[in-house]
Amino acid sequence: MIWFRSALYWLGLVVLTPPFAILAILILPLPPRLRYRVITLWTHMMLCWLRVTCGLRYVVEGRENIPAGPAMILCKHQSAWETMALQQIFPPMVFVLKRELLKIPFFGWGLWALSPIAIDRGNRAEAQRTLMEQGHDRLAKGFWILIFPEGTRVPAGNRGKYKQGGPRLAMALDIPIVPVALNSGEFWPRNSFRKWPGTITVRIGPTIQPHGTPTAVSEQVENWIERELATFEGAGPCHPSRRAG
Repeated sequence: MIWFRSALYWLGLVVLTPPFAILAILILPLPPRLRYRVITLWTHMMLCWLRVTCGLRYVVEGRENIPAGPAMILCKHQSAWETMALQQIFPPMVFVLKRELLKIPFFGWGLWALSPIAIDRGNRAEAQRTLMEQGHDRLAKGFWILIFPEGTRVPAGNRGKYKQGGPRLAMALDIPIVPVALNSGEFWPRNSFRKWPGTITVRIGPTIQPHGTPTAVSEQVENWIERELATFEGAGPCHPSRRAG
């Protein structure tokens, strides 16, 4: 049954994505915030379809910690799920992502319309310049900035190396950091065809002011995220502790 329900989800993705990708190209002349509202309709539809086909829902804790003004989101990255869900939870945002993702047919077109900050990970100096220049630009246009501090998806129960690019950019832009912990990988693992039913927990922490050194701020973000994860991880069927049992 898991395979069948997951296949239904992927079928919906295949059907809905190409029309929205074409739409993304057609609306490129529109203002960025208007493009965002149009393209994120795809996100809403796919999360609704995920709930219907796979029985996968989510609960948000700590909404009261979302500040009124612009901020940077530093979020745990376990699954493709949060790339969609965070757009529903937070104000309009832009992703910091590797430039290669924009070259993916259909999917990359939609990303392009969302005004991401696309960096070349192979050139650290250029990537840092791009972060600073485009970070200022997106902030001026009213967008929040989302960065996955570990740089890639990390399986549930594991911890990657937290990078300092996010804290450094937050310090340069003088905006608070909103840390986010979640356990999406326990239901939708990295590179997995199957999605298991259940409820993903998204926990939003109190804002962290980017004061001090990038290393100190990064450690503060990491400590909060990993400490919170320890309190609710293990609820899903794909957590290592559950599979071991």
